Order: sequence, then structure tokens, then C-alpha cells
Amino acid sequence: MSDTHRIATERLSAVISSHGAELVSLKDAVGGELLWQAGPEWPRHAPVLFPIVGKLTEDALRHEDKTYQVTQHGFARDLAFEWTERSDVRAVLALSDSPETRERYPFAFRLQMDFSVEDAALSVVSRVFNPGGEPLPFSIGAHPGFRWPLVDGVPKDQHLLEFERAETGKRRTVEGGLLGPEAPLPFDGKKLPLDPKLFANDALVMADAASKSVRYSALGEDGAPLRSMRVAWRGYEDLGIWSAPKGAPFLCIEPWRGMASFVGWDGEFSEKPGVVSLPAGETMEFEWRVEI
Repeated sequence: MSDTHRIATERLSAVISSHGAELVSLKDAVGGELLWQAGPEWPRHAPVLFPIVGKLTEDALRHEDKTYQVTQHGFARDLAFEWTERSDVRAVLALSDSPETRERYPFAFRLQMDFSVEDAALSVVSRVFNPGGEPLPFSIGAHPGFRWPLVDGVPKDQHLLEFERAETGKRRTVEGGLLGPEAPLPFDGKKLPLDPKLFANDALVMADAASKSVRYSALGEDGAPLRSMRVAWRGYEDLGIWSAPKGAPFLCIEPWRGMASFVGWDGEFSEKPGVVSLPAGETMEFEWRVEI
């Protein structure tokens, strides 16, 4: 059974579920919901992606001549986490390996999710610990879905993503959930005008994004922001921007460390491009923040 816990300041409140350690609500000071509230287009809110991000070829994780089945974005989002701390402003949950996870992912691990609020900001810190005796290969990502439109009545194409730095690299195309050839980004510089057509062929995938933050805004007729939020991250290197290909009232801003397999890649998981190798006994930390 999952249960939830609410943390809040005078300017922000967040609700976290023990199922998947998932953020399920994010409200401003007047109670306005900012997070997608699930629905037929996408039945989640802000899942934790672990121990993979995206899809493996044939959902197959290959390690030491054995094959394990791990479906898209991994299993952490579908498992019950244990509460280790709950207060008015902080909630901490943890997931450790078990016989069930070992059938799909043959490694010892501990994943701790630490949610905290301060003023008008929510921080979500993921800590991966390797309690085993061999290196721990993994990828990890955040997948929060925010309302789109951000303000009722504002057209979806009257929204903007403004990156911290000019993005001059390429994007990766997506073919059946796997990564295809590089292609030009659909914007030049820092500003990406949003349009549902951007996601007709799945996510906008940016490897090694130059920016470590992006501002998401709903714009008025004069082009000035009516409402905005800033999403920032550390420890993550890649970025996905996604909405349902046929259109849906949400926009996902996804910091990742690692991505889906490349088309045609089907090797040893620990050698997969983008996979982190965490030495025995060590911990790595990843954070994303949203400020409204």
C-alpha cells in the first residue's frame, strides 16, 4: 500500500507518495496545482528513473553473458519505498535491492530520495549508494510533468523555455524508443518557443546539455511572462523535453544521467554509453530543483 506525505512552506507545498517515491502534487501559495495530475495520456506525475533511463534494445540488460529484462525507465518508479524521515519540510525515502530486483538487475544498491522545501523552492536529491563488492552500473533521471498550459486559457504555443546558456549542440532523434542519428536542435540559442508539434516524433533529447537550468513560462499577449518556474539540476548531464505525441496538457522537463540505447547497440550493460560506474562503498548524488 502506498501512502503520501505533504511538506510545505508559506509559498509552496508538495505531496510525495511512497509508491515509486513519486512527487504527486506541487502547489503554489494560493493552492494552484503546477504538476500534471496523471490521466489517460500519461498515467504518472514525476517518476524516478532508475536503474536505466529510456529504453534498452529489446528491454534486455546484458551482464556477464546473462540477460535480464528491464523495461523502459527501470523499475524504481513501480516499487514501494520505505519512509526514513518525515517532517513539515522534508521527506526521505529509500529503496534497496531485493530478490525481486535481482531477477531484473543483478546488483546491490540503495537509492535514497530526499525531498525538501524552502521558501518557494522544492529540492529533490537522489543518492545512489553501492553496498556491493563490485562496481555498480546505472543510469538515473527525473521525469516531472508540469501543467501545459501553465495558465488557464493561455494557448500552448504561447509558452517558452529559456535555457541558462545558449545550446549549440545537436539533438538525438528517437526511433522506437531508441536513439537514432543526430539532428539540429529546433531552436537557436537560449529560447525554445513551445509547440505540440515539437513532440510529434517523441522527446527532444539533448546529450551533454550546456545549461544546468531552464525557465518555463506562460506568456501574455505582450510577450511578458504571466507565470513562470525555474527548473535547475546538478549531477545530471543530459536533458529530455517531452509531451505526449498526440498532444496532452503537460510538459516534462527531464534531467538525466544516461539515455536510451542507440539503435543497433546491444552490448554489456556496464559498457553502455552514458552508464555511470559507481565504485564499491561509494555514493553519488543528483539533484533537481523547481522554484516558482
